[in-house]
Amino acid sequence: MTPRAALAAVVLLMAGAGPAVTPAVATAAPRGTAAGDGPALSVDATIGRRPIDPHIYGMNFADEALAADVRLPVRRWGGNATTRYNYKLDAYNAGADWYFENLYYNNDTSKLPDGSEADKFVDQNRRTGTDTVMTVPMTGWTTAARNSACGFGIAKYGPQQGSDAQWRPDCGNGVKTNGTKVTGNDPADTSTAIDADFTKGWVQYLDRTYGTANNGGVRFYNLDNEPDLWWTTHRDVHPTGPGYDELRDTTYATAAAVKDADPAAQTLGPVGWGFNSLVYSGLDQKTCGEQGGDCWSNPPDRAAHGGVQFAPWYLQQMKAYEQAHGRRVLDYFDEHIYPQQSGVSGGNDDAATQELRLRSTRQLWDPTYVDESWINQAVQFIPRMRSLVDANYPGTKLAITEYNWGALDKIDGGLAQADVLGIFGREGLDLATLWDPPKSTDPGAFAFRMYRNYDGNGGAFGDTSVHAASADQGKLAVYAAERSTDHALTVIVVNKTTGDLTAPVSLTGDSALPPAAQVYRYGQDDTTAIKHLADQPVSGGAFTATFPAYSITEYVLPAGSSTANPPSAPGGPTATSVGSDRVTLGWTASNAGSSPVASYQVYSGDPARTAPVATVDAPATTATVTNLSPSTAYTFRVVAKDTAGRSSSPSPPLQVTTTAATASVCTVDYRVSNDWGTGFTATITVTNKGAALNGWQLGFTFPGSQKVTQGWNGTWKQSGTAVTVKDAGWNAALATDASVSVGFNGAYTGTNAVPKNFTLNNKPCTVPGTGAAARVSEAVGHAPGSHAVR
Repeated sequence: MTPRAALAAVVLLMAGAGPAVTPAVATAAPRGTAAGDGPALSVDATIGRRPIDPHIYGMNFADEALAADVRLPVRRWGGNATTRYNYKLDAYNAGADWYFENLYYNNDTSKLPDGSEADKFVDQNRRTGTDTVMTVPMTGWTTAARNSACGFGIAKYGPQQGSDAQWRPDCGNGVKTNGTKVTGNDPADTSTAIDADFTKGWVQYLDRTYGTANNGGVRFYNLDNEPDLWWTTHRDVHPTGPGYDELRDTTYATAAAVKDADPAAQTLGPVGWGFNSLVYSGLDQKTCGEQGGDCWSNPPDRAAHGGVQFAPWYLQQMKAYEQAHGRRVLDYFDEHIYPQQSGVSGGNDDAATQELRLRSTRQLWDPTYVDESWINQAVQFIPRMRSLVDANYPGTKLAITEYNWGALDKIDGGLAQADVLGIFGREGLDLATLWDPPKSTDPGAFAFRMYRNYDGNGGAFGDTSVHAASADQGKLAVYAAERSTDHALTVIVVNKTTGDLTAPVSLTGDSALPPAAQVYRYGQDDTTAIKHLADQPVSGGAFTATFPAYSITEYVLPAGSSTANPPSAPGGPTATSVGSDRVTLGWTASNAGSSPVASYQVYSGDPARTAPVATVDAPATTATVTNLSPSTAYTFRVVAKDTAGRSSSPSPPLQVTTTAATASVCTVDYRVSNDWGTGFTATITVTNKGAALNGWQLGFTFPGSQKVTQGWNGTWKQSGTAVTVKDAGWNAALATDASVSVGFNGAYTGTNAVPKNFTLNNKPCTVPGTGAAARVSEAVGHAPGSHAVR
């Protein structure tokens, strides 16, 4: 997170302190002389349907004019400067953003807390019809006074490497001249101790002033900001990183205080800084940052909590609270993400960085994209977050309250922002707020307009995502949604290349398609306005169009003369029978839309991106899912499909854990170490649980099109979907409880699901942790790079 909030107040308090900022000029991509062949695009409004929550189009600290222009759904009061904000004094401490100084807003103090900066923030949101995310403190400290105190005064703690020489020369950066950090400072120099009652009092004040969350008041509360970095951002009061237990306990206390004051308020946590926040507690991040080496692979705080990574453990604890107390205290699983690729999240804009910026958005969803940074693995950030929620606390919504793909003042940054917003809607994120908003004239602002106000009259991208696919999403990214107000089909195409591309577009609608689509375009040819172009003729559900280099094109197809409605979502499923390898589910029937309900499809993955694991014809409302693994948690959703092929939105999720299997003679660990979309590398480790063997043969069945192309550590054979691996001679001996590993390269089309029916010498094996649908693999933690963006 950049130190925007703190520095904004510094400028407010010390007018004229900085130089004027010259508006940046958008960098144009070079244009080719002729359009090239672009990838085929397809849109099908009858499938892949899911609601788009408008809260994904939010920002932090957007000004009022921009908020009104883009009809901003949600605005966040967040960042490091909010961690110690004292609503009673209208003051805060800037932490490491600005020499750990106490700062305050120049508002009338006679009626505080009335008229505070936080109040003004809410006031603006009410004027623009925008929901508020308010950050509440959890460090145990808040700013003690409206004064010029600082955490590491030089007179008190000695000479330091840096200081606020221009404004407060005594305020140091907390680093001694020899490079070591100042320790043992007194938190009371700047701050006063508080507990959850402080937050409860603030929420009660906001309720009295603005109404409760359900009556026009503050709707969302962030449970502090990036607590796993307190040991660096607020180390003058919290020099150690918060561990598993501390963050659980402070979340319980603070979230319960919010709910006590306003039961309808929604809470968001743990608000970690990035990818490593899923893996490590703040305590482990500090400890391993100091120790290095093997600490990152076996951090002590994790080891003390059963070896479970931080994010799943945290969600499990939130679920345990609800089970014990009968109420939910965490509504949104909230993590920040800043692209870690070199130069991307900043202002760098050379040609190589532009390409990197535009392809790095794939880390939000793509299992084949290996992050080009110190992370060095497939991030799949939104599917990963959903997988964690589904496995550990189903029903929790997903939020990203800070992100920034950089260069919002350049055309490539605007394209990246448009791509990100499309991904958010397609992937089912529930809330997002861009960190540090663009200026209203920046390409980044026009990216928001393309989704929220493309015609200047409130024209908006649809609110029900539908299936959209590109043969090459890296060249032409495509997103589609139906608008509930008039059932228009809206399609956004982002040309992420520096050349014009001509591509065919096929359309399948809920109703008869119109003869033409309205066309709106923004791009490098004119970065000052969205252009309303001539209508695009549509014939036979298709058209061919040329998409200019570095452009965003939106098509609006009005609904036909008769609007067709899909079925309603089925009721949440329940498990009527659970075994070690199967589950029987039941659900409440959907209400028919324009056509009768024809069938129900059961999914154990994302219905928009995976194949169903069971299908039954209506009017049946039960299904048995087989070929599951023992002692494994699954999350199921049900989708209805009508006789015209239209799909409903998914049902609410249900988590079911299969029972333990009877004792088997072997266990199998199957792991895919690399998957590039058409091929993969996998390792199978077999552990013998029976009598010692002198000669063995492993067998299994592929569920799809997979083919073994090369194998090792055994003799491999494949017939259809059945595969066998015989020992290689040198590894034929397999004692009781001994293991042997074999590996192979494979090819596939479609999905790469986990093999089934493993056997050892024709006797069945147990396969812990495999699923009916491929899951996002567990994150691998690393030491963050020296230039990690936080």
